[in-house]
Parts: sequence; C-alpha cells; structure tokens
Amino acid sequence: MSGPDGPLLRLIKDRRIAFVIVGVINTVVGFAWFALFDLSVGRLWGYMATLLFAHVASVLCAFVLYRRFVFRVRGHVWVDLARFESVYLVALGINALLLPLLVEFGGLQPIVAQAVIVFVTTLVSYIGHSRFSFRRKKVS
Repeated sequence: MSGPDGPLLRLIKDRRIAFVIVGVINTVVGFAWFALFDLSVGRLWGYMATLLFAHVASVLCAFVLYRRFVFRVRGHVWVDLARFESVYLVALGINALLLPLLVEFGGLQPIVAQAVIVFVTTLVSYIGHSRFSFRRKKVS
C-alpha cells in the first residue's frame, strides 16, 4: 500500500486494531442504516429490500472510512471501490443466505438476525479488504 498513514494509523500503529476501531464505527453506522431502512423501505417491501438499501449506503460510508483512516492509499479510487464492493458482495451474499434462515426458520426479528450476522461478515470483510481491496504492489 502506498501513501502516508491516515490519522488513525499515526496514533495506532497496528493496522488490524485500526481496522477494528473503524469497523466498530462502520458497524454501528451500517446497523443504523439497516434499522432506518427496516422502518421505512422494509415496511413496504420487506427485510430483503432493507438489506439491499442498507448495503448501498453502508458500502459508500465504509469505503470512505477505511480508505481514509485505515488503509490510506492514493490513486485507483474506482479500482479500489470496485474491489471494495466485490468484497462486500461476498459479505452481502452470505448475509442474504443467513438473514432469511434466521428470520424464517430461526424465528428472529430481522434486526436481531442482522446483529448475529455482523460477526461473520466482519471477518470476511477484514480478510478481503486487507488482502484485496486496497492492495498495492510493493515498490522496490
């Protein structure tokens, strides 16, 4: 990865810890998006529409947070965004499989089911973002 460390990495030298800190913030923001869309769009079109709307809003917020505060890279914005979204599409796929299972067969409310799923998708996103989304070739 090229470019100077972001403000958070100047304070916390371990990228994994910085990822977790931003991840907690991102998770709260993403969960808030899910709750907001569940109370609006979800009432009209159901919890799967809620998931899609929340996904778009969350990815855009998360991209800015991770790129600015954790991975701090320069250039390749559109390539990075495409890679970032591809990682989140994997997480969305996992989420789209687990959410109906937990709601329909597990009897959980959509917001409770989403809270459970967050732990799985967080691990997937860390691995994907650290090894793929913001990867840069080492400069010799």
